[in-house]
Amino acid sequence: REAERELVFAEFSEREGEVFTATVQRGGGYGGVVTLDLNGRASAVLPPPEQAITERYRPGMKMKVMILEVRRTPRGPEIVATRTHVDLVRRLFEMEVPEIYNGIVEIRGIAREAGSRAKVAVFAKQEGVDPVGACVGLRGIRIQNIVNELQGEKIDVIQWSKDESVFISHALSPAQPLRVELNNEEMSATVVVPDRQLSLAI
Repeated sequence: REAERELVFAEFSEREGEVFTATVQRGGGYGGVVTLDLNGRASAVLPPPEQAITERYRPGMKMKVMILEVRRTPRGPEIVATRTHVDLVRRLFEMEVPEIYNGIVEIRGIAREAGSRAKVAVFAKQEGVDPVGACVGLRGIRIQNIVNELQGEKIDVIQWSKDESVFISHALSPAQPLRVELNNEEMSATVVVPDRQLSLAI
């Protein structure tokens, strides 16, 4: 048993940051720890801070999780998984979008409220490639697969720009700002939008 535990620790400690398909063994109820099975090879835990507030975990349910850390405990290795980390979104895009996996399109930033919404800023390293279109996919199929995996989390894919005022106006899409004024000293920006688009921008 000791040797078996050591094997599990050795295998999974090298795989922190990777995504696995897990099956819920035991739901934690409200605010409890969820126990997961990782393809029959090991058990993992999904503690409350790593659970999306909008998700409910039922025994037998399958979902993708990212290995956050593997630690030694007196009872053997404990594998901690996450559903809320921004890198889970990054890994799902790498799995779903070949252009990101191959390095043609790069994710420059992700902002996320787990379970609610996320914004992903992308940039094409190769001329003639539409980075947003590559991530969305034909008729939205690629982005829909990621949204389904995250149980309906809204994901906006926007084009990154090294010009900060352009980047900020992209980040507020679908609202269309009239102008963006940067204040570099305060690291803030004032954005002017048409009245009818105010709530959209917010």
